[in-house]
Amino acid sequence: MEQERVNPWEWQSEMGYSQAIEVRQSDRVLYCAGQTSMDSEGNPVYPGDIRAQINKYFDNINQVLTNADFKLADVVQIDCYTTDVNGLFEHWDLITDRLEQPTCTLLGVERLAFPELLVEIKPTAMR
Repeated sequence: MEQERVNPWEWQSEMGYSQAIEVRQSDRVLYCAGQTSMDSEGNPVYPGDIRAQINKYFDNINQVLTNADFKLADVVQIDCYTTDVNGLFEHWDLITDRLEQPTCTLLGVERLAFPELLVEIKPTAMR
């Protein structure tokens, strides 16, 4: 698979995302459900701790990607939903350190499926 990031400006690179990504010669696309800070029984964990919830998200999405024979480097798009936009930006480094400038949409929402959850991220991966 070949990827080309399309960034007519520089400012988005400081935020760790791309305006667009053109993908050529892709064999597979993996559309994922939004992933959150849930344990293996489906219970929310780390209430009130957005940093711990983001780390748990990456544990969970790594498991989903691995089971589908993908890896984090294959993620080209994320949709982020959070009840605390400022709190998410304070810990944005957790996302930019692990993902290679995917395209991104970030929405502040009133609440997620469980009131304890502060962030949900829905990735799309391509290979």
